[in-house]
Amino acid sequence: MIQYTVKPPQKLNADIDLPASKSISNRALIIHALSGGKIIPQNLSDCDDTEVIINALNNMPDVIDIKAAGTAMRFMTAYLSVTPGEHTLTGTERMKHRPIGVLVNALRQLGADITYLGEEGYPPLRIRGSQLSGGHIEIPGDISSQFISALLMIGPILTNGLELKMTGNIISHPYIDLTLWTMREFGANADWTAGDTVSVKPQPYTHREYYIENDWSASSYWYEMVAMCKDEDATIRFTGLMDGSKQGDSVVRYLFSMLGVKTQFESTQKGELTTVTLQKNRRFVPRLDYDFVNSPDLAQTVVVCCALMGVPFHFRGLASLRIKETDRLKALQTELRKLGYVIEERNHSELIWSGERCEPSNEPIDTYEDHRMAMSFAPIACCIPGVVINNPQVVSKSYPRYWQDLQKAGFIIETSEK
Repeated sequence: MIQYTVKPPQKLNADIDLPASKSISNRALIIHALSGGKIIPQNLSDCDDTEVIINALNNMPDVIDIKAAGTAMRFMTAYLSVTPGEHTLTGTERMKHRPIGVLVNALRQLGADITYLGEEGYPPLRIRGSQLSGGHIEIPGDISSQFISALLMIGPILTNGLELKMTGNIISHPYIDLTLWTMREFGANADWTAGDTVSVKPQPYTHREYYIENDWSASSYWYEMVAMCKDEDATIRFTGLMDGSKQGDSVVRYLFSMLGVKTQFESTQKGELTTVTLQKNRRFVPRLDYDFVNSPDLAQTVVVCCALMGVPFHFRGLASLRIKETDRLKALQTELRKLGYVIEERNHSELIWSGERCEPSNEPIDTYEDHRMAMSFAPIACCIPGVVINNPQVVSKSYPRYWQDLQKAGFIIETSEK
């Protein structure tokens, strides 16, 4: 097992080239393939999740192994359902225990030919693709937005288009909006027709050049570093982000404004790529309550940051974290207890910290094959110099250059094996 020991710089001042948005890259790739276009989107993410989609679309083997990429499993299930040919779609052991029944049932209602090769409701799948008619279907709104996005993206090539009604509470709304925005960038006629319904007209995608914005989710770890570091003049600069971005995780700048980080945009037209500067503000809230239902990928970063800064919290909207790369609710509780913080879980969807502490064991931080566990805990080196991270290579899932970027910013990273 590889371990990294992370020590902070005395001064934090760096220019960081964030990875391209994984969310936009994965959507643009599927839409590009559905359009039959020859112009590959520019500035694609180089993360594992995007690489497996690129390899699958380029090679289309009989057995497509998407490894641990949940987005790829959902998007490719829908894509293969409308693409001529027969394929097996599989992944890691963890992926074989991540539910996909809701998406498969919806696709079957549209006429898709999908067979479970193992446990009912879970991958691996055998998919025989064909032209589907489309029409009206209903799907729970409180499931992963990736299921909804997967269905929406195939809508324009269905014979009758798609009318998708979401029942109950709709979670991760910004991710659905991001999908619709990306679809429209490629000429789709798709939009909300009611508070719970999206209509997609049967209108083929157009071919076009397309440039991917950088990743607001990846910026969150740098916000965390600025918030926690001892350097009162800490400054981080990014390029390739947009003011007014459609990425739901761009809300990170609002969240961290309450945790002592100021965000400044270079003066430019709204909607264009620009330079973003993070600086320490020195003022933060005494307590933070927030609902992460629309931005669950930021939860680990903010939970860890609040605990280490001594900011009690009550966070809701975390139900989807239970079925990610690991059960992130349990993982956060376990790892923060090693550091002396007692986090309470409530209703399988909330995390609460009242300020309760316990004796820290200071054991190495486990990452659970989850990239966001590694990236959200590494910045605690700013408060606990010499923190040890187990299996740090998991960051390749979304931010392959993460450790190199930390070193570029002055962090010292020592490698060992156990």
